[in-house]
Amino acid sequence: MIEFATPLAFLLAPLPLVIRYVLPAHQETVSALRLPFFRRLAHAADVAPRAGAVVFRRTMLQNGAAILIWGLLVSALAGPERVGEPIVQEKAARDVMLAIDISGSMDQRDFRSAQGEPTQRLDAVKRVVGDFVSARDGDRIALIVFGTKAFVQAPFTEDLGSVRALLEQTEVGMAGPHTALGDAIGLAIKTFQSSTIEDRLLIVLSDGADTGSRMTPINAAAIAAGESIEIIAIGVGDPDGSGEQRLDERSLNDIASTAGGAYYFAGDETALSDIYTRIDAQKPRAVETTRYRPRESLAHIPSGLAAGIAFLTLAVLYASTLRRKTV
Repeated sequence: MIEFATPLAFLLAPLPLVIRYVLPAHQETVSALRLPFFRRLAHAADVAPRAGAVVFRRTMLQNGAAILIWGLLVSALAGPERVGEPIVQEKAARDVMLAIDISGSMDQRDFRSAQGEPTQRLDAVKRVVGDFVSARDGDRIALIVFGTKAFVQAPFTEDLGSVRALLEQTEVGMAGPHTALGDAIGLAIKTFQSSTIEDRLLIVLSDGADTGSRMTPINAAAIAAGESIEIIAIGVGDPDGSGEQRLDERSLNDIASTAGGAYYFAGDETALSDIYTRIDAQKPRAVETTRYRPRESLAHIPSGLAAGIAFLTLAVLYASTLRRKTV
């Protein structure tokens, strides 16, 4: 489809006629030779003397070329454009951070799989969280793993396949045997600060109690709340355990409530899957949609035609002049 960017330029089309009929004609004083027998000379030449005889008259070729050239130049000024089909672009409107505990206690095989068989806690988590990541098409997702230290395994990206692949490569103990939950939340806050997206969600999954963070989890959650980061906490360990093996549900609950989120406990893989399904329903993917039509300027076409017509007209007039001189 062809459109004009500045159609008001067509109002310039009658400008030459306005100039011709409104403005006075250009006049110049030129030298002339006075002949006492001018009338007899004119009669002998069979011409009728008239005023303005020295004004050159344009030929039909010149008039036609001038009209075409002016019309093409006005069309070029109007900005003709070829408009393409609408293109829809979507970009993420929410950042989702996944913080996964990979401390030594995640090696326990007391978690029941969907088939009811004992399985390693981390293996079950990777299956469920991997499915959750794949279903979040449209969100930007980042992955943090933590043990004694917290590390950014994947920065914010819309390449969900890469996030899932990096999640699959994590192993128990890669970040140390202990649980630095507060440091993981602090690292998440720092990572969120590089984002310009306002809707921010942190999903923390842990199976133990914080045992070595430089910042307490509650203080970290309070800072997260100040940064408009919502925290959902998920516990997958044993609430009745002892020492570092005990799931600190109270801390996880306090973290979630401080940061405006919720706490969930999963005793097996099926319950964990249900939790992530619930989160997916409560926090559906959010995207910003942009529509635009690609535009290609065609102003060079009428401009080029105008230049071509002008060149051909001058060439024809020059050839005619040469013929007359030869004759």
